[in-house]
Amino acid sequence: MLGRRKAKIRRATGALQEFYSVPRPGASTRIEDLKLLAVDVETTGLKPHRHQIVSIGWVPINGDVIDLSGAGYVVIRGSEGFSVGSSAVIHQLTDDEIAAGIDIKEALGQLLQALQGRAMLAHFSPIERDFISAACLKHFGTLLDVPLVDTFAMERRHMERMSTYPRGEDLRLARIRQRYGLPNYSNHQALTDALACAEVYLVQITHLRANTLKDIWE
Repeated sequence: MLGRRKAKIRRATGALQEFYSVPRPGASTRIEDLKLLAVDVETTGLKPHRHQIVSIGWVPINGDVIDLSGAGYVVIRGSEGFSVGSSAVIHQLTDDEIAAGIDIKEALGQLLQALQGRAMLAHFSPIERDFISAACLKHFGTLLDVPLVDTFAMERRHMERMSTYPRGEDLRLARIRQRYGLPNYSNHQALTDALACAEVYLVQITHLRANTLKDIWE
């Protein structure tokens, strides 16, 4: 595992190389000292090598404090002839908004700068992990290797520990927020979803028997 990470670091270029120059949180980092970046991506589909990221939102968390001053949101410009198609029904971004967005490489640069020295937090993290990693491989020479914390997986473990086994929509972000008495936010806007995930995480760590990053690391 360590050898593969070192190989990724050697192959990285540009913003990803800069990202790897800053030490990441270790498994023994205590929860109260842990720095995370809640991240959400909106895409045109579910397959990273076939579909496109259209927006990214992120919100930093320092221990148990959400730092909105470090929040970020970018809309990503599509390639020539690109159309969001039916995915617009979900993420609500139009072709005109996409055309006015920024280049994916610039967007990744902003995200990686915000992610330096932090673990990445997401709800159902394979989507964020796979899309961002695929984009990093294309533009910076290798995959993204970062500690991942997943509110979806944390909630599933919590429910199973309480002998309340999740079914159907029980693990959707909106349903979890409802159970915890958090306010109702609109879905599928990357910055709002990142904030929603961050707020859920802060509630979850008060319920889980977790002391260090290792206890919640995916």
